[in-house]
Amino acid sequence: MKNSDQGEQPNVLYLDDFQIGERYLSNTHTLDEEQILAFATQFDPQPFHLDDNAARATLFGGLAASGWHTAAITMRLIVTGPVRYAGGMIGAGVELNWPTPTRPGDILQAESEIEAITPSRSRPDRGIVMVRTITRNQRGEVLQNMRSKMIVSRRISPS
Repeated sequence: MKNSDQGEQPNVLYLDDFQIGERYLSNTHTLDEEQILAFATQFDPQPFHLDDNAARATLFGGLAASGWHTAAITMRLIVTGPVRYAGGMIGAGVELNWPTPTRPGDILQAESEIEAITPSRSRPDRGIVMVRTITRNQRGEVLQNMRSKMIVSRRISPS
């Protein structure tokens, strides 16, 4: 497993460089109440993301980060991780779920696994890499499951 905590320079990978089953581990991000409130104020202003007392009366039982905030942090962790996708991280679709609330004090880390690689039949310069990314906190609790289709460039062969 490639880990961005090891101080290695990130690899720029083309479609043909990926292998099914490869895993990549991100750095970590510590989330505090201030970050949760700032994100929620701007993007998801619901009481359970803005006020701990109000959140106690909800199914969350206390202040919880927006799932979209967890997704944004995960994106940052992936983009700054040990792998760079040739051509950038271009999504062609995503499936997300948040089985456990993200809380103040959680330390997030994302682990990505390559599930499938499909060269394009109509566009030989690219293909799709299916990636499952699980974001966990410091206790190993799964905060987010994400399955994404990434458009990845292929190396151009000299003619």
